[in-house]
Amino acid sequence: MAMSEVKIIEFEEGWDFLQMGITKLKKILEGEELYFSSQEYMMIYTTIFNMCTQNKRRNDYSQHLYDKYRQTIVDYINYTVMPSLREKHDEFILREIVKRWANHKIMIRWLSRFFHYLERYFIARWSLPGLDEVGLMFFRDLVYEKLKGKARDAVIVLIEQEREGEQIDRGLLKNVFDIFVGIGMGNMEYYENDFEDAILKHTAAYYSRKASSWIVEDSCPDYMLKAEACLKKEKDSVSHYLHVVSETKL
Repeated sequence: MAMSEVKIIEFEEGWDFLQMGITKLKKILEGEELYFSSQEYMMIYTTIFNMCTQNKRRNDYSQHLYDKYRQTIVDYINYTVMPSLREKHDEFILREIVKRWANHKIMIRWLSRFFHYLERYFIARWSLPGLDEVGLMFFRDLVYEKLKGKARDAVIVLIEQEREGEQIDRGLLKNVFDIFVGIGMGNMEYYENDFEDAILKHTAAYYSRKASSWIVEDSCPDYMLKAEACLKKEKDSVSHYLHVVSETKL
């Protein structure tokens, strides 16, 4: 199609069309729709491309689309994600956080494809936070920061249950700790400060109580055997769900 034949898309018209695609994406995440067709994807991508290139206000449109991208993520978190988490506790909140983190990553991946033109030309030009970074920041600030205390307490309960011989879902714990690591975007600060520190303190207190009992009840060889078994168990825990940086400290 010749350039003169390209239809100029005004912002409200274009955004109304994009909202239909975003609504479908949300339904896919909630299991209410199946998938995007290649044609649907190309229509969304092309609409954004045309809005950002074929209009005299292309810079304004690019900024507006960037702002709408951000608001789309905030609204989804506030009106869909947080209500699903707010009333859950213990292991149930961990399972929901894992689910919501997985959905969030899918959402950001699709939105980043839709808005790729912004990433390549507008965001780079103005040195703005990238689409993936924005998506992660909002999950961190609006979900993680509000629920990390409840999640940490639930994790500690499960770890203590395992130490007492109960069967737990180690895969769930690994997925939870992967979130704690991933939220730092390559920095271990969140994992170490928000979770590892509390787990190490709880572990020290737990084994201090155990040792006080064993040293009274057991002979020296029996005490040493129990201590050795505990060290082996903790090393096993690291290999199954904790991050490797925790092993020496634990």
